[in-house]
Amino acid sequence: MDYTYLDIAKMIDHSLLNPTLTDEELEAGCALARQYDVASVCIKPYYLRRCAELLAGSAVAPSTVIGFPHGGHKTALKVEEARQALADGGRELDMVVNIGKVLSGDWDYVRADIRAGIEVTHAGGAIIKVIFENCYLEDAHKIRLCEICGELGADFVKTSTGYGTGGATIADLKLMRKYSPPHVKVKAAGGVRTLDALLEVRAAGASRCGATRTATMLDECRLRLQQAEAAVGALRKE
Repeated sequence: MDYTYLDIAKMIDHSLLNPTLTDEELEAGCALARQYDVASVCIKPYYLRRCAELLAGSAVAPSTVIGFPHGGHKTALKVEEARQALADGGRELDMVVNIGKVLSGDWDYVRADIRAGIEVTHAGGAIIKVIFENCYLEDAHKIRLCEICGELGADFVKTSTGYGTGGATIADLKLMRKYSPPHVKVKAAGGVRTLDALLEVRAAGASRCGATRTATMLDECRLRLQQAEAAVGALRKE
């Protein structure tokens, strides 16, 4: 195996964004994420403060979304959302670009919108992931967004919200890794539901992945690592 359990667990942002999730389910999701020691919990904004309380003392970061899911909020509202999230204990924020402005080619607006999100997030000592929603974009849009995010100092570029017409693809991940500078990491989101799929996006250049099937993937990871360790032990005895 070319990975450890923590290598895989720390790729996962456990996603708790489904609109039907109840408070009880959100609390259970935070407990699960803490148990499996993932990278972060990405939770509905209103529950972020409680999420931060539940994750206190752990290595799991509380996170939430900004301008979700369509990116059409005014920039000033995205900034206020980010400020509230930071005040509620958010350490990582996933912000959706203004998709319509991207498709309109209004790059000055798009750049200013992204810059505002980055500035307020970094001023609060947090990490920002910029969501493209690739299912609606052409490769030229994705490349330009990667360039802008690199120039402005975004921490991550992210494929999708998970609520568009499509999720992460290997082609998109490779493209985003190719056109993003080394200091910008890539996050996959949407449709990654098995350990094999997670390993595939990892090989394509993703450092993080949004996931709802966290327990299934990480249980399988532990099993495979145990099996590999047992196989090595058996060989040594021969």
